[in-house]
Amino acid sequence: MLDADKGQTGALDGRGRRIGIVQARFNAGITDALLQACRSELIGLGVAETDIEVVQVPGALEVPLALQALARRKRYDALVALGCIIRGETYHFELVANESGAGVTRVGLDHHLPIANVILTTENLEQAVARQEEKGRDAARVVLEMVQLLAD
Repeated sequence: MLDADKGQTGALDGRGRRIGIVQARFNAGITDALLQACRSELIGLGVAETDIEVVQVPGALEVPLALQALARRKRYDALVALGCIIRGETYHFELVANESGAGVTRVGLDHHLPIANVILTTENLEQAVARQEEKGRDAARVVLEMVQLLAD
């Protein structure tokens, strides 16, 4: 049940929260940095390191299926999707970006589970590098805020 009074009005508290993270290996330099920033922020906000589970998949298109598998386990308070899609010279960029984004959203709605979608979609590597740490930290904050918002 949604309680508007439980939104981000105070400090985020991750104590006792279990978070599942799905990391795409494609563009691993970027996704490794996203993971490190996300994990550090979660721990800094009180999530125990042992309550963070990370699974890796080949690329962004595989992220939604892995999220769905984690959601079905019913062990997590929230999930995080990490990936990086850099525009190339073909339509493949749009296909991967659109389908992975829609899949992530669908899993969250189907399972009524907060999911931070941090699958970066950038024009080039420089843009991805510029966003990797900030967006990784944002992912941690988003999931904890949404968990608090949706808590009964």
